Amino acid sequence: MNTCSKHKKTCDKRGFVPSLSAALEGVVHTLQAEQNMRLHFLIGFLAVIAGIYFNFTSSELMFLCFAVTFVLVSEMFNTALERITDLLSDKYDLAVKVIKDVAAGAVFVSSVNAAIVGYILLYKRFGGCSGRSFFTIKQSPWHITLIALVVVIGLVLLIKIVRKEKNLLSGGMPSGHSAVAFSVWIAVSMVTENVIVSLLVFFLAVLVAKSRMVSKIHSLWQVIAGGILGALVTLMFFQLLV
Repeated sequence: MNTCSKHKKTCDKRGFVPSLSAALEGVVHTLQAEQNMRLHFLIGFLAVIAGIYFNFTSSELMFLCFAVTFVLVSEMFNTALERITDLLSDKYDLAVKVIKDVAAGAVFVSSVNAAIVGYILLYKRFGGCSGRSFFTIKQSPWHITLIALVVVIGLVLLIKIVRKEKNLLSGGMPSGHSAVAFSVWIAVSMVTENVIVSLLVFFLAVLVAKSRMVSKIHSLWQVIAGGILGALVTLMFFQLLV
């Protein structure tokens, strides 16, 4: 007997309306099942509304919509891969973990891309109101601070990857929290040029570093290395760009 006669619905080709209905069900399922998808959808919706409100050009709105869509599609692929791997193996498997981590990493990369696009487009509007251009970096210490923080975090992760640390976000050499804390200290000191404010922020940075040691997440040398890295990299950016 022909197999298709038993499973006629499976063998028949889907029409446009059933295919569209199935696609929408996939979107709805992802929104209902994944909290991150709902968060990304909300942020993306607000970003597009902001683009319309600030009268983005057609090209700017196109870049914004593409960035938002890229995040949502990445999240949907991540959800699909998670379901597939759960079906293939219901026990802990290193290969399954790697697949899920890579898929989650794709969502993270797309989210960072969307954040950068949104930052550039929105700040350009606010910068225009204050008479500053986004690309005039030397006149904007906030851009220098952001660039320095991104580079500091990137260097910390790179060092941990090279050293093959088990956990990139907790523990290991150097301390990322200390690096960020002392990077903020240098940035605040350079922007405000106020001794009292600088000392207060330095005190807070020391407290952050100490908390990492008290919690036994980092050793003394890991904290010191992170603090030096964050401070020197941020100071270098301010010296070169200001």
